[in-house]
Amino acid sequence: MSGVTDLDALRRELAENSGQPEGPARNARAEQLLAEAERLDVPLAVIEALGHLLRVYNYSSEKDRMFVPFARLLRMWDERPGDFDEDETHSLHWFFKWMSAGMLDQPHVPLASVEKWLAEMEHRYRLAGHSERAVRSAEFTVAAHVGDLARAERAYAAWLAADRDAMADCHACELGAQGAWQVRCGRDARALELWRPVLDGEFCCAHEPHTVLAASLGPLLRLGRVEEARAHHLRGFRLVRPMESMRGAYADHVEFCALTGNEARALELLAERPAYFTDTGHPRSRLDFLAVVTLLMDRLTGLGLGERQVPGPAGRTWTARELAGHARVEATELAGRFDRRNGTSCVGDRIRARMAQRPLVERLPLGVRAARPATAPVTAPPPVPGGTTRETAEQTGGQAAEETTAPGLPALLAEARRLSDTLRPHALQAWAAVARAARDGAALEPRDRAEIADHEAMALGAEGIALFERAAELYAEAGDPGEALAARARGAYVRALAGEVDAALDAVTGLYDEVLALYADEGTGVRQTASVVMSRARILMRRVHETAGEVGEDAVADAEAAVREVLALVEGHGGDDVRPAARAAEARAMLAELAGLRGDAGRAAELFRRAAGAYVAAGLPWFAVEYEAQVAALAHHAGDLDETERALRAALEHGGPYVEPVGRAQLHLQLAEVLGGRDAAGEAAEHALEAAHWADEAGESGTLGAWARQQLGGFLLREARYAEAAEVLESALADLRAETHGDGAVVQTRWWLGDCLGELGEHRAAAEHRLKAADIARHWPEQQDHATLAHLAAESLGAAGLADEADRAYVRAGDLWRALGNAPFLVRALRARAWLALRGESGAQDARALMARAVRECETALAAAGPADREELTDELGGTHRQFAELLARSASEEAEDPAIRAAFEAALEQMTRAAAVFGALGAAGLHSRTGAELGAGWLEADLNRPARAAAHARAVLAAYEGADDADETVRARRAEAAQMLEAVRDEGGEEPTDPPPGPRA
Repeated sequence: MSGVTDLDALRRELAENSGQPEGPARNARAEQLLAEAERLDVPLAVIEALGHLLRVYNYSSEKDRMFVPFARLLRMWDERPGDFDEDETHSLHWFFKWMSAGMLDQPHVPLASVEKWLAEMEHRYRLAGHSERAVRSAEFTVAAHVGDLARAERAYAAWLAADRDAMADCHACELGAQGAWQVRCGRDARALELWRPVLDGEFCCAHEPHTVLAASLGPLLRLGRVEEARAHHLRGFRLVRPMESMRGAYADHVEFCALTGNEARALELLAERPAYFTDTGHPRSRLDFLAVVTLLMDRLTGLGLGERQVPGPAGRTWTARELAGHARVEATELAGRFDRRNGTSCVGDRIRARMAQRPLVERLPLGVRAARPATAPVTAPPPVPGGTTRETAEQTGGQAAEETTAPGLPALLAEARRLSDTLRPHALQAWAAVARAARDGAALEPRDRAEIADHEAMALGAEGIALFERAAELYAEAGDPGEALAARARGAYVRALAGEVDAALDAVTGLYDEVLALYADEGTGVRQTASVVMSRARILMRRVHETAGEVGEDAVADAEAAVREVLALVEGHGGDDVRPAARAAEARAMLAELAGLRGDAGRAAELFRRAAGAYVAAGLPWFAVEYEAQVAALAHHAGDLDETERALRAALEHGGPYVEPVGRAQLHLQLAEVLGGRDAAGEAAEHALEAAHWADEAGESGTLGAWARQQLGGFLLREARYAEAAEVLESALADLRAETHGDGAVVQTRWWLGDCLGELGEHRAAAEHRLKAADIARHWPEQQDHATLAHLAAESLGAAGLADEADRAYVRAGDLWRALGNAPFLVRALRARAWLALRGESGAQDARALMARAVRECETALAAAGPADREELTDELGGTHRQFAELLARSASEEAEDPAIRAAFEAALEQMTRAAAVFGALGAAGLHSRTGAELGAGWLEADLNRPARAAAHARAVLAAYEGADDADETVRARRAEAAQMLEAVRDEGGEEPTDPPPGPRA
């Protein structure tokens, strides 16, 4: 049975439906309400219901349904204008603007009809006495759409020259349209200047800054302002996501992702809105959406992902290649319909240009998780100990870049040797290219085949031990016994890495003796000898590390002696050969490790710094990364944040593109944490963003990436970038798991997310996250976080209008505060409950009882408090008295003659007077609070028709600030209010008081 029995009931239903999400359900309810309005037999009811129906159609995907209700509304106006009140008269004329734009967006409506309607609008506005500003704006829209640039410029100028009146679009919408025209004319920077007041929040409305944030993405990318573009995407997409009517802006965000290497996120956005592929109510936005879909699918196909399954129109599965063809056909056909209607090629030209765009940024990290759909070439990392031998690392430096030419075998050999001899990156892959070119190796000398086998063994790791032996045989055949011993020593070290440390040590010991003898007889050089000696030192270091906690000082001493032997052998050698310098640098790093094992962190850090410096000096900075990271860890442990920061920055600088993705992610995240601890949240956010990006590249989105996003969200929150922070934190929350990241990380993320959502006005969602965090924290031994989260959840529930739920949460928080002995927050919970009770069904009686309890709790705590807590509790008591006074005054009716009202004001005055006295006891620390209470008491005296006493309070405030610095904003405000009070009571005939007002004075 309908609840609409009269106009007031209808208005309540219309208001409730207006607050529902955009879409068919809201539209259907509006249609139902129109039917119920018609049964009331009240013309104004039908008029208001028709206006509501027009609004919900306009803000939905069914914009094409606006025309029929508007025609009916206009007919009612023409027949009986007296049935329209002032608001509905205004709305009727406002709807003319929607009709002109709505017709233009429907290609089946002839252009002549659009022009006729524009003339009708101009005529009606003139009759109603409105400015022509809105008319000229509509004319500009028509001219710009069909490509009549001369007329568009004339209309644009006339639009800006006309006076603003009640029919003009809001400032935000006007600036949005003006900026869009500047973009159309190729003036991106000018567009952003025009949009700045909207982007900064000076002007806003139902669809702004949503539209402008989306429209700004392309101009920002073209101007190279990629950080702003990223921020606008995260902030803007959050606004348009729940709004069905914003398909055009949604398309802008998909386009942004397609143009910045974020194809995976673009696919996620498409998957969220399957109806956008097929909704036909607004052809113009569908055309933009289809063009962007074509752009994205072409991009995926170009990346070699044409057969990937993608979101598309319902009813079948789609590959990227199939959807590209489908969307292109649909967009082209729809653009053609517009152009045939308009008699120009303007729409088609624009759409073709949009579909043909090329990426503007290869990859712009966004901070939110989206697995990359294609594997981009990644420059290989510098090798580090643990995954392969240091000798391997020094000869390879990582993977090779893609080959773009096919040089001959001699050139390949020369390049491979150059890379090996100079310890450049990509040496291993260069030798692999030699092996492929040589095929069976029949055309190669034994030395060549030896080097190929040696490097293949390095690439295979533990599986290459036998190949090291083969390489040794070939080196011997080539007449290089020293290199043969070195190859066998490399094989021994690989065996140690596989866990066979004792066998490896036995093998290398014999090789060590042989090479020293050979070197003494000048049968080999320093390079080969150092290779064997270093392999032995590495194996001894491996023994130390694998038996940490059990190994004796003898093993450490053996390793140190072996390392020093390397230094003694290579120092003084070098020249053009970088290998001796590299050996010396590694040896110092080994000594640093041993110093650390002995507990000498300072010595370890110094040696790691020297090792890193030696690599940089030798022109091998990528090998310095590992050691700068070690310095950073030691400095951080010692509390030296300056050195920690320096070392991490150096590691990132030295590694450049050669650090593997997971290593880059770790370094950026560590630096972000250090910078965050030094209150550099802005730069910390940049490094956390990089950490998230590289974690995704490394396939660690759900582990390291989640950590990075969590930190990024926290830094963005500290920077008051709430919408961006919320998007990132929600993305992090999807991957954070208590078993992986700890429940503390989950709680902190929900806590931060609740803070962001509260700032964004999404109080119900904020409460949900705070309650979930509180439910986790309730199991912790320490209950401070549990209490705080329960209290914050209560605040969010209250702000969301959920009074009963808020009260229960405050009760929970209050019990926790009592158990923790935190009287100030217990009192605040009681005060909050009092205000909730005043607004709820329980009313003033329960509200007053709760506030009285708050006073008693505070007084009891103050009586038992020590000196350290007395000032805080005194201030809390004064604030409670003041809030009690405000609650009493607000609980009173406005009927001035009612005795109960006067009694409530008298009780409020008593509480306010007590507040002034309590604040007075704080002396200078409570001055501003006391004067605030004095003024509150003065206004209550004025409400009680005691102007003389009110004036006395005002003069007391002026006296309190006599000689005070007028630069203090609070001082100026208090003086101004006191003067205002004096003026008010003077106007009422008040006399100067002869006695001070009642109540103590401090």
